[in-house]
Amino acid sequence: MRIAIFSDIHGNLPALEAFVADTRADVDMYVCLGDVVNYGPWNDECLELTLSLPGIILLEGNHERLFLGHEDIAHELPLVQQFYHHSIQNFTRRDLILDLPAEHPIGTFTCTHTIAGQRIYRDTAIEVDRDYLIGHSHHAFHIERTGFHIVNCGSIGQNRRRLDYFSYVLFDTASSRFTLTEREYPVAPLLTEMIRQGYPQPCLDYYRSKLPVQQQPS
Repeated sequence: MRIAIFSDIHGNLPALEAFVADTRADVDMYVCLGDVVNYGPWNDECLELTLSLPGIILLEGNHERLFLGHEDIAHELPLVQQFYHHSIQNFTRRDLILDLPAEHPIGTFTCTHTIAGQRIYRDTAIEVDRDYLIGHSHHAFHIERTGFHIVNCGSIGQNRRRLDYFSYVLFDTASSRFTLTEREYPVAPLLTEMIRQGYPQPCLDYYRSKLPVQQQPS
């Protein structure tokens, strides 16, 4: 069985649609590690598309908890608060993020949004007692710690290196092999919709800072 593991869509429908088009013919099921919502303008649509995927397992991320009121937005950075207050305005599908599980096993791996709430990067010092497939930090990588694998599938909708790329992991259960994959997608519709919806300038500036100049609509 081939499984696509992905995370951190963040309301970016064009990126999610490109990911689905890239994987639909080649995988048997999907696992989403959370943070479908917030930042982008298409929270409802991203949840609905994600939950329509074959064999989908949807896990809870910290931004689902923010949208449910289980975490306090006041504890977030001011820029995150600006994104949140704008993104949540048109959100209506609270029912789709209630009672989501925190983890799911695949072979020797535990799939979860992150480990102990940490932002884990390639150089993070951390001790683990099992293999993990995670998201949360929006950077794709594979590291080994204390004899175990930590694989971060990166982000579909808010790649911190280049916003116009999405990344994910393909996992083959027969061989227990995983492949980190990154693809470019047309990002202009995302920024155009954010401008149309009147997103605050700091939000637009942040997203533009993750793009080459030629990709930035006015």
